[in-house]
Amino acid sequence: MWGERVWVPSSGGAQIPMDVYVPRVSREIDPQVCRPAIVVCPGGGYEFCSEREGEPIALRFLAEGFNVFVVWYRVGKTDADKLRTHEAAAWYGKAKENTFPLPQQDAAAAVAYVRAHARQWHTDPDRIALMGFSAGGHLAASVCGLWPRAELWAAMGLTPEDVRPNAAVLCYPVICADGDAHRGSFVHLSGVADEAAHAAYDALQWVGPHFPPAFLWHTFTDESVPVRNSLRMATALADAGVLTELHIFPQGPHGLSLANEMTAAAGNAAHCVPACAQWPAMAARFLKSL
Repeated sequence: MWGERVWVPSSGGAQIPMDVYVPRVSREIDPQVCRPAIVVCPGGGYEFCSEREGEPIALRFLAEGFNVFVVWYRVGKTDADKLRTHEAAAWYGKAKENTFPLPQQDAAAAVAYVRAHARQWHTDPDRIALMGFSAGGHLAASVCGLWPRAELWAAMGLTPEDVRPNAAVLCYPVICADGDAHRGSFVHLSGVADEAAHAAYDALQWVGPHFPPAFLWHTFTDESVPVRNSLRMATALADAGVLTELHIFPQGPHGLSLANEMTAAAGNAAHCVPACAQWPAMAARFLKSL
């Protein structure tokens, strides 16, 4: 397996760490294999990037036949202890606040990088899904909604077609900036506490027919990011005619990741919910059907 870290050029001269999980090609199986890919955006309220939603996700979807890439995008709070590596902290520390659109540019640059290196990594350049968890779900939804906006990507020398995701997987995503908001995510993304200013970053406004097919899941009992975020997103996607699959599980706290022992925070038994642990297989089936 190619298990390496690459540094993706982004805006402002940034080099964003991205971990590559790609099975080596076997002549015994298919030397010309061309796999679908997933670019993963961990959550963390735009304050940090959660390791629980990084490598474990990559390993799970490798088993489903995907090439997987985990992008450690810039976050609002500079805190080396909450970053994937201290190497990354060396860059992140240069910016006092990594607010909009810097995280969006980082995720978009990661999609473009995977597409540009598709042949090297035996990846189908037209089957690159963007997956995000919690605030990472907002990030994924942002790029999926904003990709036609050429002015956002021009500073990186990229075009809308370079950064366009072919599918979205939104896992207990932060979407709404109103009364259903996870307020901390919008504070870190915007750099201000003024709730009126957060409306500019509500992901619902970026939904349209250009949005790629989307898979969403959430739990009804999520107390951090209300389930209405996913319900309202699915309604907006339906209104725009976007192919969508939505799963609402009845029980489970926020931040479940794989919802099993592999990703339970500090052994927290509440993060092991067998019903929710079905979601990776469901998402893989959805992506393979496209």
